[in-house]
Amino acid sequence: MSVRPLLVAATAAFLAVPAFAGEISVMDPYARTSTMKAQTGAAFMMIHNKGEADRLIGVTSPVAERVELHTHKENAQGVMQMIHVEEGFEMPADGMIVMERGGHHVMFLGLTRSLKQDDIVPVTLIFEKAGEVNVDVPVDLERKPQEGHKMQHGQMKSGG
Repeated sequence: MSVRPLLVAATAAFLAVPAFAGEISVMDPYARTSTMKAQTGAAFMMIHNKGEADRLIGVTSPVAERVELHTHKENAQGVMQMIHVEEGFEMPADGMIVMERGGHHVMFLGLTRSLKQDDIVPVTLIFEKAGEVNVDVPVDLERKPQEGHKMQHGQMKSGG
């Protein structure tokens, strides 16, 4: 019997436990890229806030030259565009932020290494009030996207 399947199973069980920092908890994080040689990637998760209203204002990770908070918005022509949200995301009191494909997400720009299935990506979420929340994000290249908006290729835009 190979040790690798046991190690993967143990790691998955450990990662199923949410990351907590004060009143902020992160559930179901995962990261992915479109191909092994991609220069960009993204991370998705659910961020719960059991405390007062806050704002997610930044994110860092050593796996990319730049890490930004992004979302998708429909332009005047009806095309979905990915945009950098410089002001961050409101974190409602006793609420949550859902980061998912086609919506809010963490964007890795200029990956410094390939992201392979089952790798762990260290990510630091930065909140105005709660401060830094460190999350170990597993790479899941097999997870299927949820149905929803589809962004047209070549429609990524950085800026507000």
